Amino acid sequence: MKLSDVLEMVARTDPGLLRSRNEDAVFADAALGVAILADGMGGYNAGEVASGMACTLLAANFARFAPMCNEQIDDDDPAFMARHLASEVTLANRAIFQAAQGEPRYAGMGTTLVLAWFHDNQVGVAHVGDSRFYRLRQNDFELLTKDHSVLQEQIDSGMLTPEEARYAEHRNLVTRALGVDPEVDVEIHVHDVQAGDLLLLCSDGLSEMVEDEGIRQTLQTLGGNLELAAEELVHLANDNGGRDNISLILVRVLGDYAAPRGWAQRLRAVMK
Repeated sequence: MKLSDVLEMVARTDPGLLRSRNEDAVFADAALGVAILADGMGGYNAGEVASGMACTLLAANFARFAPMCNEQIDDDDPAFMARHLASEVTLANRAIFQAAQGEPRYAGMGTTLVLAWFHDNQVGVAHVGDSRFYRLRQNDFELLTKDHSVLQEQIDSGMLTPEEARYAEHRNLVTRALGVDPEVDVEIHVHDVQAGDLLLLCSDGLSEMVEDEGIRQTLQTLGGNLELAAEELVHLANDNGGRDNISLILVRVLGDYAAPRGWAQRLRAVMK
């Protein structure tokens, strides 16, 4: 079984209407089962450097080890995916931080990150900042990440309602970012995946411009054609102001992708 036979991925990135540069970066490879989205920040061209480094480094590292994981899995360790995700994001964070330390014009650069790794009928999601990961399962549209932002902390504390937050100032202030500090607190969750699921990774350039209900309606209406759905989401964000770069990756799960079991795992399964 090839992952590219059961996963369909479409990626889009657009500068929006007000920004002169696009500081977002995206990577999607159905054969690897990996989707990566990063929204950069920093002066000069530093934002696009940080997001570009995040995507390039993580894509290269997953290209090395993901195929081996997809061919065979020899243990039942429930933390298998989380451990690998944490390790790879930690390495990328250090590389971006060191690059910023070595080049004055890149000082303070950083990037958000949302990374999805599809393996063994699950998806591992690594998340830093306010880029998001959504799942549409039949009629249920759910946000599976929680923003690492000042605004989200104000909502959690009761200072603002979600509705008030849509019009609050400083919506773009994140409390975590890749590459800003030597170490990063990356949030990782592993979710089950079912055939028919439609997953969305996006930057705040989409989620701030289009309400969740608008995203849900678009995916339900156009989800049969991912290219068309992606184009429509970018169009909606720009129609609503396009104040930021707009990036998204859509992933449709077409079938089962259980990893083959090695002899040791098969033996343990028989003995249970």
